[in-house]
Amino acid sequence: MYLIYALLSAVSASLVAIFGKIGLSKVDTTLATAVRAVIMAALLVTAAIITKKWNLDKIDSRAFLYIFLAGAAGATSWLFYFLALKFGPATSVAAIDRLSVVFVILFAAIFLGESLTFKSVVGGLLIISGAFLLLK
Repeated sequence: MYLIYALLSAVSASLVAIFGKIGLSKVDTTLATAVRAVIMAALLVTAAIITKKWNLDKIDSRAFLYIFLAGAAGATSWLFYFLALKFGPATSVAAIDRLSVVFVILFAAIFLGESLTFKSVVGGLLIISGAFLLLK
């Protein structure tokens, strides 16, 4: 099931690049990112309420810290992503952005103790190669 969700995530993420590039033509990137964040927050809070999962008491302080840090990292990523989209071709920006997979492989090994296998190293190297092939 996670593969279907991951594929839907990838398709949705691709539309961020397309819609974002079109929308940024005459808009400041920080303003655009802030508007995007407000829209996302509204949709996600609505989804949590509708699915009856809006219960902040279920988040302990340690989990909240890491969720907060993930939010801060995501916001920083969006700021830089929209800046890159404003000035670069969507294909190149998206390709370089997907190098995040390589960083996840490395950080997961360092911080989560996940294995660096032959497959993950070769996969990471192929992602790096593909990203650089798509640069314009």
